[in-house]
Formats: sequence, structure tokens, C-alpha cells
Amino acid sequence: MSISKAELLNLTSEDLSESISQAFIALFPLVQLSCGLGLSSLSSLTGQIEFENDLKVQEEYSAYLAEQETGFAQKEFEQWAKALLRKRQAIFYGPPGTGKTFIARKLADHIVGGTTGKIDLIQFHPSYSYEDFMQGLRPETKDGKLSFRMIPGRFLEFCEEAEQRNGAPCVLIIDEINRANLSKVLGELMYLLEYRNESIPLASGKRFSIPPNVLIIGTMNTADRSIALVDFALRRRFAFIRLEPNLPLLQRKLAADSPDFPADRLIKLIKLINGEIKEEGFHLGVTFFLEKDLHGRIQLIWQSEIEPYLEEYFFDEPGKMRSFRWAEVRKELFG
Repeated sequence: MSISKAELLNLTSEDLSESISQAFIALFPLVQLSCGLGLSSLSSLTGQIEFENDLKVQEEYSAYLAEQETGFAQKEFEQWAKALLRKRQAIFYGPPGTGKTFIARKLADHIVGGTTGKIDLIQFHPSYSYEDFMQGLRPETKDGKLSFRMIPGRFLEFCEEAEQRNGAPCVLIIDEINRANLSKVLGELMYLLEYRNESIPLASGKRFSIPPNVLIIGTMNTADRSIALVDFALRRRFAFIRLEPNLPLLQRKLAADSPDFPADRLIKLIKLINGEIKEEGFHLGVTFFLEKDLHGRIQLIWQSEIEPYLEEYFFDEPGKMRSFRWAEVRKELFG
């Protein structure tokens, strides 16, 4: 661990104290060993100081298990993992109900499984800012005086933790990544996402680089028109993985959890609806129906989730919408 004179002069007293503390924790066991003392004598030398190793090894999560839980083929899942590891950041995108966030979490479990890495999830929204994600000035009062201090955002905090994981993969999932103003939120990170081996100065004066063990998975809903705001500069920095409605998965799940439900008729109906929806990004997904006892819940699901979604899409074609009302759908499903 080293620091230049210029960087030292830019540190606040709090940052300097934190850096010294981290260096002490990292190096003190080596001092013990150089004096011929074992690590077991650490507490007797330091009195009140105790060190705990909280880096737990994550449970293994194989591609085979992922296939059983997600319905996507093991080979396809392994391809996604390769794409993420090659590019270092990837985005799952597709229509509503395709399980994008669920799949992102399972892929993260697969990557981190068997290591001391970590997984974290944040969700972007229209008011999410650079200060929330990277860093920003935050007000604080001391002795009745107002001052401002540079506080790291969620991504900087995540990277700091990743640096303590001895190179183990750490995955940050950004749900609904296209809901925020990405150019403003990411700031200079746009450069580092492409040039992972370089560092840049932040507004605080510190230099920053993304640790090599940090991986990013985003999710995008293609029915959300804000996806059009994702420019090509950002697209070039991510591997994009499209998810389609997984009808075979729905067939298997219904056979296991709702064997009395007419799965074939429901799948036929979903295909009919998606045939009427000309834009693939708006197709109806299957996660709406992955419920136990679907027979007793289908009416509520259809009237409170499916109908409002279709009403918005077919707002200028009321004739089509009439055939997808629950009264008609019930006849199609149950005769």
C-alpha cells in the first residue's frame, strides 16, 4: 500500500485515519510473525483489539442447479457466465415477466459460489444521482456548525469492500439500470468501464480504478420506453443478453405446482397474445403465472396484472382488448 505526497495532502483527517487503520489491520499480523509470535497472541498484545475474519466462503451454485431452477439450459447459462467474465459487465434485457432480476441473481450466485466474494443489489430510478452512486458532498453539523464532507456512494463503497476480498469475484446487480439518467449517474465511470486497467481522478482528488474482481450485471425492461435513452457508448461497454418468455419452463412448473391447471390452454393463449403484440419488447412473459395453486389465483392475476398491461398496449385497438378480458379468457381456459 503506497500513497503519493499529492494524494496525502488531499486527504481529510477522517480519510487519513481510516487509511492508517486499514494498513494497521493488514500489516500487524506480519509484524507479529517477524517477531516470532503466533497469531494467537494478538489479543494479548493489543489488549482490547480483536480481529475477526468475516469473509465467508459462499455456497457453490452450479450451472446444473441453475438449469433446474431457472429453466434455461446449462450450456446457455455457462455462455452467459463467459460473456460476463469476458466483458466484466453485462445486461439482461427483455419483456416483462421474463425473470431478468431472478436470472441476474442466479448468475451472480454461480460466479461467486465457492469463493469469498460478495453480491449486492441496487435499483436505479429517475431521481438516482451521481452522488448516490459514486460520491458527493453531504451536509453534517458539529458543535452547531454546518459543514460538508465528501461521502462515497454505493459503487465506491462496493469497490472498497471488493478490494478486501483477495481477488474473489464481487458482483453488483443494478436492477432497472435504464430508469436513471445514466450519463449523469455514471459520470467518469463511463471511461473506466471500457478501460478497466486505468485510473482517473475523482472530484475528491483521489484516484480511482475499478478493482479487477468487480463485475456488474444490469437489468432492462424492454417495455419501458426509457430504454431508448441508452446510448451506443454505453451499449458498447456491456454484453447484452436477451431473455424471451420461457414457455417450456411454465409448462414444467405448472405440471409440478398446479397439475390440475390446463397448462396447454394457457400457453396457447400466451402465444396468441404475443402474436397480436407486434413489438417483441412488449411480449407477455411467464413469471406472472409461476404460482402454486394457479387455478385459485388465475382470475386475480389476470384482472389485476395482465389486463392493465394489455389495456395500455392496445389502448387504440379496443376490439382486440375485448377478446382478452377475463370473461373471454375464462372460457378459453376452462370451457
